[in-house]
Amino acid sequence: MTTTTTPQSAKNPQISIIGSLNIDFVTATPRCPGPGETLTATSLTVSAGGKGGNQAVACGRASFTSQTTQDVSVNMIGAVGANDPYYTTLLQPALQKSGVDTTSIEQSAVAQTGSASIIVEEAIGGENRILVVPGANHAGLLSSVGNILSALKNYPSTPDIVVLQGEIPRTTTLGLLEYFNDCSSGERAKVVFNPAPVFPEGIPLSALRGTAVLIMNETEVVQMARSIEGLPVGDVVEGDGLRPEELAPRFHERAGVEIVLITLGAKGVYFSTKTGRTGIVAGVKVAKVVDTTAAGDTFVGYFATAVARFLATGRSLGEFDDDIEGAVSKANAAAAMCVQRRGAMQSIPFAYDVE
Repeated sequence: MTTTTTPQSAKNPQISIIGSLNIDFVTATPRCPGPGETLTATSLTVSAGGKGGNQAVACGRASFTSQTTQDVSVNMIGAVGANDPYYTTLLQPALQKSGVDTTSIEQSAVAQTGSASIIVEEAIGGENRILVVPGANHAGLLSSVGNILSALKNYPSTPDIVVLQGEIPRTTTLGLLEYFNDCSSGERAKVVFNPAPVFPEGIPLSALRGTAVLIMNETEVVQMARSIEGLPVGDVVEGDGLRPEELAPRFHERAGVEIVLITLGAKGVYFSTKTGRTGIVAGVKVAKVVDTTAAGDTFVGYFATAVARFLATGRSLGEFDDDIEGAVSKANAAAAMCVQRRGAMQSIPFAYDVE
């Protein structure tokens, strides 16, 4: 597919994704082998991934209103290993074909490209288990808040939205949260934060305070609720913790988070705003779940793009209440399309294909 992006301008909403880039090695198997067992798997694929990269692709593809028109400028700030053929043949083309500017991706001489080994179990609905080697995601550019902020200055306008996840160093993430959430020096980009995975040490209240959008799944919301209370994150078992409508207000009250979204898998998404709008958007039923790998990232990217468009009209996030349900529904529909396809980036749909 040939894409033509609209020129970046002050009128265009802009999203900057700061995060991880990986090469995914995905093995499909009827089931996981037990200790000491060798099992014949179904297939192996090598593809572009990383939560940061996936969310960048989701933002880019969500901004294509047609095959040739992109109404949101999207750029990726991340790092890969120098001279890595996987970057030039897989990662970079996947990003660029999705409308993502890759100018600020560092090719590091001190670390290899990050990688993820993913086992997809076909017998239980495409559920996945993932092992990650951070590589360049934890070195060089991504270990320095100052260098990241300098990279952002290379663009003609400041971003409306900065998207963050949990696959880069914790110190970097905390520094970025504190910088963008601090409005004492003037208005800065709004943060869409997806704490996935939640750092074992958690996220202190001081860094989280003032975050615009916080997106978590059922496990992450319990861990984050513990974190803002100063408690150990710990492991979460099924049924552990309170219901979404009991957990969400804590983030508004304790951390001043403006929008809290809790993804509930097939049950849908619970949303809550600081101004008092709450509800559940039902999950989208699909004929067959093939691979859930990038579903959460797809949701994050689509919702972030909706928020960027809204803010670009000059309205404040406090006025987003009337639009939030529609934005969640569209992000849900995109994630539902994603789980019916194999892979990470390649499974994320373009907006013009989402019903």
